Amino acid sequence: MPISTNGFPERIAGLQARLAVQGRSTQALLEAAFDAAFARDVEGAKAAIALDEKIDTEDVEIERAAVALLSEATADGAALSKDLLRRVLTIVKVNNELERIADAGVAIGEHVQELAAQDVRLSETFRVMTNSVIGILRDSCMALERNDGHLAKIVLASEDAVEAFKRAILRDLQVQISSGKLSMDAAFVVQELATQCEVIAGHCTNIAEQALYVATGKIVRHMSGRWQEVPVPPKA
Repeated sequence: MPISTNGFPERIAGLQARLAVQGRSTQALLEAAFDAAFARDVEGAKAAIALDEKIDTEDVEIERAAVALLSEATADGAALSKDLLRRVLTIVKVNNELERIADAGVAIGEHVQELAAQDVRLSETFRVMTNSVIGILRDSCMALERNDGHLAKIVLASEDAVEAFKRAILRDLQVQISSGKLSMDAAFVVQELATQCEVIAGHCTNIAEQALYVATGKIVRHMSGRWQEVPVPPKA
């Protein structure tokens, strides 16, 4: 006679749905923060930062729900498959990555006051980079939601593009400083924004790693300048 799963698969599906909403909320915060930065809109930045409170609250609630689910499953002797256990652990990991992405969005919003005070206009290269970052976040969450390993691989390959954009922006800053068109303080603010974009891309690729593992069972790591599959250790 099979052991009952006591509705745990349905509860895990519910957690996955909440995580998908959390991903969209995080994307909305980033979009608002980037829009405020380009417009040098201090009030818009404050509105973007305010979105973080809801994300922080849901971050805690999702983790509590995941811990409660695993505790109850253990106490009930429920027959949770390895796939279901992996999904719960992935939800917890990705939930944490989204919270850190939201924190980076807040950091971007907090620099808008400096952009406005120094009348710094972000370049078109910066706009392309921010659009790429938003796309990477969207696709990493979508890869997990749709169990799409192919899309997860595309996200992993996109991280290098963000790094390339950052290098181009830094080179441009050096030229502007040398020519006297930009002050060191203003350049520092732009550099900080570019660094936050790079940080966000890193968290997105962490999500993509998890999505790829859930979809295919493959483990990948960034080594020697590229993503490589790591052999799964044999069962003992």
